[in-house]
Amino acid sequence: MTHPSEYLSQGYNCAESLIKSYNENFNENIPLALGSGMGAGLTVGSLCGAINAGILVIGYLKGRSSNSENNMARNYSKEFITKIKENYTTEICKELKANKISCAEIVDFSYKTLISVLEK
Repeated sequence: MTHPSEYLSQGYNCAESLIKSYNENFNENIPLALGSGMGAGLTVGSLCGAINAGILVIGYLKGRSSNSENNMARNYSKEFITKIKENYTTEICKELKANKISCAEIVDFSYKTLISVLEK
């Protein structure tokens, strides 16, 4: 299994790294470009790009095709964010960095949490 932090060290941003790992480990084809604008907390220190990409993957896999369907992605997204906040107390990039959480750590933790949430 390729960890997202390996791609991070190769120059991919945190969101791209998470998407790339998911695609390779689960034989998916989620467009990597969807994560290109998400790195560094949407480039302004806001929602962590790795967390944002996790929610994107959830939407891709569990999202609905019409408004007549039950929106299961919301439940998965809520559980995903809740688990991250339980561990780090925040999902905000600039706050994670202020707490000395490295991008490599949060991208790997987000990925592990994503897989855990999706397995249910």
